[in-house]
Formats: sequence, structure tokens, C-alpha cells
Amino acid sequence: MKLLAGVKGTGKTKALIAEVNKVCGESHGSIVFIEKGKKLTFDVSYQARLVDTEDYGIAGADQLYGYLCGILSANYDITEVFIDNAFAICNKSVEELEEFLVKAEAITTKNNVAFMVSASVDPAALSETVRAYMA
Repeated sequence: MKLLAGVKGTGKTKALIAEVNKVCGESHGSIVFIEKGKKLTFDVSYQARLVDTEDYGIAGADQLYGYLCGILSANYDITEVFIDNAFAICNKSVEELEEFLVKAEAITTKNNVAFMVSASVDPAALSETVRAYMA
């Protein structure tokens, strides 16, 4: 698991897009890109499944984790999952973000899925547990 954390405007989303587009050309499995709002439709390769949490009313760490589990259980061919701005999806709560990342790491590791997340939050506000995920 890799976490890209930093204040708004530090290039996290661009780095995430570059990574997903790179992986799309190399992967032999399915790739999922989760975002909040339909901002990246033309930036993310058509080879990745782009899903918007707002289309499904996803808000909070528990709902995001449940959604991730549902995606993984529905398709055993998923090899990579990317989430843009998980902090906003987790109600801009450092505690919820940490809860989600710990649970998501366990399920993605168990399913052998590469996992990369961006979060628009000051790294100084994060716990040591969360900072350990930073790329």
C-alpha cells in the first residue's frame, strides 16, 4: 500500500494519474480507480474502471471500506486499486482515514492487490501508523 499525502496543490492527483496510466499499459488484470466526483474522466486511461463514490452515496470510512470489499469480491481479476482523495471521502477525518487505511491494507494484502491512495491532508496531522504508508 502506498499513500500520497500532502496539502492541496502538491501534485498528489497528478502522481496518482501517472501511476494508474502506467499500470494500465503493463497490467494483466483489472484496474479500479475510485474518485469523489467526476473530475478525472478524461485523465485516467479507459483501461481502468473509473468509479465515482458520489454515484453510490459513499461517505465515511466504513462505507468506503465496504465498497472496496464489494468491488474486490465481485471481480477476482483486480490487480490494482487507486483511490483519489480518500481524506474527503472519509469526511475529512484523520481518524476515519486511519481506520480505512488499516482495514484496506489487510483486505488488499489478503487478496494480493496493489493499493495506492491520495489524501489532501497535512502529513503532520497524521499518526505514525498512517505516515508509515506514505510513499
